[in-house]
Amino acid sequence: MRIDRAELAAIFAGGCLGALARAGLAEWLPHQPGAWPWATFAANIAGAALLGWAVTRLQERMPPTRYRRPFVGTGVCGALTTFSTLQLELVDLADAGRAGLALGYAAVSLVAGFGAVWLATGAARR
Repeated sequence: MRIDRAELAAIFAGGCLGALARAGLAEWLPHQPGAWPWATFAANIAGAALLGWAVTRLQERMPPTRYRRPFVGTGVCGALTTFSTLQLELVDLADAGRAGLALGYAAVSLVAGFGAVWLATGAARR
């Protein structure tokens, strides 16, 4: 197995950008216990849209490269989005007696995420 150091560097650079964007959102939209976690929601929807647009654009509209997809898909989107934080926030909402809000948050996150991918994919194909 050969390790492509340039690909790892692309993932690392993208991950740094995604993590900084996520941290910026967390600072800008602090999460209050028992309330809608806007920072995670925004990060996950933005990451889904970016991933839908970028993957479609890179595969269908641009010449092939080895490092753009790992940079954007694995790096930026991987660090920006977080399924584990969504899960923890769902548990926190349920523990705070906000089971309805937790179910709503889960449902809206899934629908908005799929919708963001669908819209972004369509935009990239235009």
